[in-house]
Amino acid sequence: MLMNNCAVILAGGEGKRMKSNMPKPMSQVLNKPMLQWVIESVKEAGIDDICIVKGFKKECIEEFVSELPYKVETVYQAERLGTGHAVMMAKDFLGKHNGNVVILNGDAPFMDSKTIAKALEMHTKEQSVATVISAEVSDPTGYGRIIRDKNGNFGKIVEQKDGNESELAVKEVNSGGFWFDCSKLLSVLGEIKSNNNAKEYYLPDALKILLEKNETVTAYKTDNPDTVLGANDPEQLQELNDIAVRKGYKTGI
Repeated sequence: MLMNNCAVILAGGEGKRMKSNMPKPMSQVLNKPMLQWVIESVKEAGIDDICIVKGFKKECIEEFVSELPYKVETVYQAERLGTGHAVMMAKDFLGKHNGNVVILNGDAPFMDSKTIAKALEMHTKEQSVATVISAEVSDPTGYGRIIRDKNGNFGKIVEQKDGNESELAVKEVNSGGFWFDCSKLLSVLGEIKSNNNAKEYYLPDALKILLEKNETVTAYKTDNPDTVLGANDPEQLQELNDIAVRKGYKTGI
């Protein structure tokens, strides 16, 4: 049976600090919505079956999708209860696939097609059920740290607020991008709990659950540290635009 890989792009965020009345992923880098950058990278990596999880101002996403020259599915996350909850909204979409799914943030415009494809290559070679896409950055503050064991294998993701001194010194961070075996992800989605300060369901918890079931979970470290970059306010958005100009970024390369 041919493996049919797919993509779920999380685009429900409001981005209150953006001071704009549209979903955060619709903010523009080089006159193009960040969401479009992500979609084009996914397609460039050879994945055509895409589902967008919309939330805040969903009609903006619907209008954008309706004008694309290809078909993209959307699902609605009525309450924003974390990344794990967002993926739960795409359960029916995932259920139609027997391959792997790449899950990406719709507001990380520099997640490039090469990184997506190379991460899948490693995911497949290692027979992983989950692979987190990581990057090494000079200042890891605010990002989830990738903690590896003494053999260099993936151990866990530690969030900024939970890390001890040695964990927080780690510069390899979670990009927010993941590959999962669709059926394995569906089997643990319901086990993700919201017993944290924010009362949210976090997708990285799925990795922990899979590891506890003795499944293979890996981390693919990209050589493009820009994959982790996003924007939470107009200043950071301007920074992304400056980087895109400086590095001559075009969508989907």
